[in-house]
Amino acid sequence: MQFWIFKDADFQFLQSRRKAYWVSGSIVGLGVIAMVVNVFGLGSWLNYGVDFTGGTLVHIEAVEGTTEAEIREALGGAEAPRITRFGADNEFTIRVPVPEEGEAEAVAGEIRSALEASPAIGDFDVVRTEFVGPTIGAELQQRAAFAILFSFLLTLIYLAFRFEFRFGLAAVIATVHDILVTLGFLAIFRVEISLPTVAAVLTIIGYSLNDTIVVFDRIRENLNKKGGRREDPVTLINRSINEVLPRTVITSGTTLAVLMALLILGGAVIRDFTIVLILGVVIGTYSSIWVASPALLEIQKRWDKKEKKPSREERRKKKAVPV
Repeated sequence: MQFWIFKDADFQFLQSRRKAYWVSGSIVGLGVIAMVVNVFGLGSWLNYGVDFTGGTLVHIEAVEGTTEAEIREALGGAEAPRITRFGADNEFTIRVPVPEEGEAEAVAGEIRSALEASPAIGDFDVVRTEFVGPTIGAELQQRAAFAILFSFLLTLIYLAFRFEFRFGLAAVIATVHDILVTLGFLAIFRVEISLPTVAAVLTIIGYSLNDTIVVFDRIRENLNKKGGRREDPVTLINRSINEVLPRTVITSGTTLAVLMALLILGGAVIRDFTIVLILGVVIGTYSSIWVASPALLEIQKRWDKKEKKPSREERRKKKAVPV
């Protein structure tokens, strides 16, 4: 049973594709500007966490009522390392860039001493201390980028075999769009980039491709029907999107409902991961309709022109025919 809004749906999605281009372009542009600003403010394009930059992470559990401001003041005020709330209201993480692993324990000891010397800080416990070397951080950045690029390549190969090369190219364009928009949001809001965040980005790729393949599969079915190849491409693609719209909306809606529950009840441990996934579901649903499908249409137009273009031999024979 479908929702009444989807009964005999005939939304003209492709007619508004140029507006979608402006929306996507504006978000990507703002993201690029935010990345440039971050280079001067943070020293990097994105807000990389200890997993990628290297350093020491000290996780403390303080008495109830302790605030970030009090901890920051105890550790040097404006010159204090980055402090964020973690999990419960009285748990905090302190991130300090440390060049050598041997200095990690010493830094943790200095943090403990500074907090113990502050009259504003009551009893606390150091829950854990972690160290990530800068070499490992750089390697993780490279592997994360490689994983994303490798997924693009596999996507192009898979869709080229399952459908046609033009379908695969359109899907890759939409996926690149999703990654750029997601990175733009991460840069604008300075969300910390950690290994779970990278896992969320890779999950976004899978979700976006799944939704895009559903739309493309219906387009292919309609193309292979009698008279489908002669039908106006805009009309055919619009009809295909409308036919799978109930599935798209219901799937995205139920996924978002679960992710919202995780965001509210999951705590700070998975908060950034969940936020990135929520962004990905919204962006992936949007791109399958207003990015992947228009990209396929534009590729199809150029594909048809190429197929209709006469060969050199045909042009020579045409010239040789006497008038």
